[in-house]
Amino acid sequence: MPVNDEENPRADSREGNGLHNPRKGASQCGERVSQDKDDDENEDDIVTNVKGEPVITTGTDVSRSLVDVRDDSDPALTFRSLSIGTVFGCFGAALRQVYIFKPVQEVTVSGVFLLLLIHSVGVAWSKILPRRESVERTRYAKLGPVLGFINPGEFRIKEHVIATLTACTASHPSTIVLNFAVQNLYYNTHVKASTAVLATFSAACFGYSLCGLLRPLIVYPSEMVYWDCLPLVSIFQSLHFNITANHKRMKLFWIAFVGMFLWEIIPSYVFPLLNGVSIFCLASQHASPHVQAVFTNVFGGADANEGLGLLSISFDWQYITSAFVSYPLIQQANCWVGYGLGYIVLSAIYYSNAWNSKRFPMLSSSIFSSNGSVYDQSAIFGTAFQLNRTALNEVGLPHLTGSQVWQSIAGSLAIGGLFAHCLCFWAPYLRDAFRNARSGTQLDPHWQAMQRYKEVPFWWYICLLVVSFVSGLIVVIGGQTTLSWYSYIMALLLGSVVMPFSQTFFARMGSGVNTYQLMEMVGGAISSGCPVANLYFTMWSHETIVQSIKLASGLKIGQYLKIPPRAMFLTQLWGTVLAVMVTIVNSQRDVLLSPTGTNVWSGQVVQTLNSEAVMWSLAKELCGPGRPYFIILLSVLIGIVVTVLHWLLSRRWQRIGPVKVDSIVLPLIYMYSAILSSGVNSPVTSTILTGIISQYWLRSYHPGWFIKYNYILGGALDGGAQVMNFILSFAVFGAAGTQRPFPSWAGNPAKGNVDYCNGKHVALS
Repeated sequence: MPVNDEENPRADSREGNGLHNPRKGASQCGERVSQDKDDDENEDDIVTNVKGEPVITTGTDVSRSLVDVRDDSDPALTFRSLSIGTVFGCFGAALRQVYIFKPVQEVTVSGVFLLLLIHSVGVAWSKILPRRESVERTRYAKLGPVLGFINPGEFRIKEHVIATLTACTASHPSTIVLNFAVQNLYYNTHVKASTAVLATFSAACFGYSLCGLLRPLIVYPSEMVYWDCLPLVSIFQSLHFNITANHKRMKLFWIAFVGMFLWEIIPSYVFPLLNGVSIFCLASQHASPHVQAVFTNVFGGADANEGLGLLSISFDWQYITSAFVSYPLIQQANCWVGYGLGYIVLSAIYYSNAWNSKRFPMLSSSIFSSNGSVYDQSAIFGTAFQLNRTALNEVGLPHLTGSQVWQSIAGSLAIGGLFAHCLCFWAPYLRDAFRNARSGTQLDPHWQAMQRYKEVPFWWYICLLVVSFVSGLIVVIGGQTTLSWYSYIMALLLGSVVMPFSQTFFARMGSGVNTYQLMEMVGGAISSGCPVANLYFTMWSHETIVQSIKLASGLKIGQYLKIPPRAMFLTQLWGTVLAVMVTIVNSQRDVLLSPTGTNVWSGQVVQTLNSEAVMWSLAKELCGPGRPYFIILLSVLIGIVVTVLHWLLSRRWQRIGPVKVDSIVLPLIYMYSAILSSGVNSPVTSTILTGIISQYWLRSYHPGWFIKYNYILGGALDGGAQVMNFILSFAVFGAAGTQRPFPSWAGNPAKGNVDYCNGKHVALS
């Protein structure tokens, strides 16, 4: 039975949560677990700026100075928390699937938005619905237990966390459903319901199981921070531990949410030019066709795959998002370097005509024939999805755009750099993590505080591992995957080996390295000539990593906020079941198959999956020694070598000028240099400006406002933009089957790109 707030005299007895003054919050806590003497001494060494705020640089700093160790022992898993989480989980899953088919990368449903929306609903639930005490000493007293079950009293932090994590888990992007979309769009295969359900369950839960088994290494240590979780943790503790400021916070949230909700209809529907205002494009209206073409490629970017979007300014928050409101400035600096590298390399590849780039669009994730037309993959793979070499000789090999080649090269560089960076730069931490895991101890104060709760037994995860493995094997043997049983086992083994590296990088940097391409390489070698088999090989191996990171992030939030481990296990497992796929694949089929797309819809994600599956199923012909794209394979080795040289350089010189050498993260730079290779690129400048305003100006010169409102404002803006676009998608953009375009005017031109970059691509003969 949940504990009522009246039964817990500690509730709200302290207003400090340690976020405004971490040391003060720690002293108020009263239940902080004792630490080693060295830890106590080191606490006095924390550097503070002139405002008295601690400079957070390590995971130990986060555990000791940023997150309060307070635990009020309030109920977590209740009817209310699961009900609210389920409703918003379904909403978040549907909203996320809409954004998969939007012409921009890296857009996710804001966890902060879900958190704050759930808080409002939870508080309203607690106040509006009758409670147990309302019928005590009345003739309806028998209804007391029922009312207590439905409304256990005040909406407390642990219920709030459970509901939010359920919703966030359900709304997390999944490559599983994308596989079904690829089969539908490119292979005219409608996957059976049983195949979809079992494949989804298998791939997701196998990753969960591995994460659970390795949690002493990838969750418990202080240095495994999962920086993207800190905004959520900060807001949770602010809302529930410092309630005197809640009115102002929630007032700001709803004002910003409604304001962005109303504003978003303008750049998204009425005035799409605002998504990419380019002075260069507007000034080139009377320029020569050649100049217009160059300006479109370099400065255009408001439409999908239009151009690089250099110096374009976007006023459309659905594409700007609050991502750079959360990332630490040092991480953002690596991203900016990646963007700069992308502008230079993609321009150089195209205008030097490397890999015959000028025969194809400058940016596209589709595959082409040598004459520039879209490649007829059905002619060489047929209805059996097996390579027909006779047809291949007649049709010829597929060709990639220069941008797609660079995306693959950068992905390989990042993969090689991932392994080398973890082993070279973080070897001492890895040794300590293994030592603590073997001894069953951790220095982290939050882990120590969690020892009062029953841990999830390892056999729970082992049983889930077995069930998920068997489910996947059933799909492989009887489904529409064309994957052999031994390839399926190899996929799971590969994901299991790579997972700890990806997990470590993501936890320490707040952003991960996409290892999808590594899985495609290995899958192509094992299932040569079978693109659908490659899709499923990649799905199982890569989804193992994705789902393990998702679960680990949730478990870390649970550790920071003292959520019982068994409640966390059930919560995230239930959240996965809620993920659904919406109807956009059928209603926007032609646009999703288009090599370019529109400013509203784009099939770039499924196009990329299909293109890479085809390419790696022909790996020997395309990427072998002496073949046109051999550099893609070679780049894995190059990424390793360059990162090792970087490490050696950092050992010799700690600084080069003002730059700390070990603060340069090459895998992150490679990843962001490839983001410009497809999609809408006009928001890049605006995202950079957003990060500078938030993480430099506000954090440095207005730290009090930053701590109280920065993440709440970002979540409100995300929420307003995403909800309006969800409505517009079905009301006017054609997600339900019928499009209702806004009448043409100067801000919504009838012809050409919406930013007036109208240079035409002319293929070379």
